[in-house]
Amino acid sequence: MGTRSQMLELAILGRLRETPTHGYELRKHLNATLGAFRTLSYGSLYPALRTLTDRELITADEPAAAPGLAGKRARIVYRITGAGLAHLEGSLATAGPAAWDDDASFDVRFTLFGSTDATTRLRILEGRRARMVERMENLRQSFGRTSRRMDSYTAELARHGLEQVEREVAWLERVIDTERGTRGALDYGDISPPGTTRTSGPSIHPGDAALPPGNRPAGAPSADATGAAATSRNEPLNKEQA
Repeated sequence: MGTRSQMLELAILGRLRETPTHGYELRKHLNATLGAFRTLSYGSLYPALRTLTDRELITADEPAAAPGLAGKRARIVYRITGAGLAHLEGSLATAGPAAWDDDASFDVRFTLFGSTDATTRLRILEGRRARMVERMENLRQSFGRTSRRMDSYTAELARHGLEQVEREVAWLERVIDTERGTRGALDYGDISPPGTTRTSGPSIHPGDAALPPGNRPAGAPSADATGAAATSRNEPLNKEQA
């Protein structure tokens, strides 16, 4: 089974642990909360649901049609089983390169951090940071070697890609600080309602701290010319703030 298929199954089990739901709502939830599955199709979702059902990790219950709706098919409701819950908990207690090397895998694991132990969370975050630092250095070296041969638009796109990676490294360092309880780290509980103007601290919206990098609506602090992450409390936390 491919990494993306495994992460899709993990995301499904994580959602069904919260509440039983039918396929349409499940797809809507995954598209809304997981950047990795922003374009998730029914052609990907339903085979995954069938596989989980065959493995008895979830059940598919088709309720009786309501009176007066004869001939209209009722929506199938999916529920996690005891075996599915055990499988989910076992998966969340482990961490390896697959949890941080792949962008989609990291997004899914991050959204499930609320049910992941602190040691595993830190291992995933530190693995992700190491991978992104490596990516950042490779991009810097490549840009330095080839930028003079690029036209202005290609060079600008390359610069934009490098800046995105630099912002993610800075964001990861802030999240790691939070997990470790480092002084000055962002308090996830200190989140203002939408439209609220904060008088101090980073400007974020509900759920920003719990969202993976690919799905955060605002920008993270950028790196300076030497690559050092910005650390001011007044710098925005997330990755894509204009």
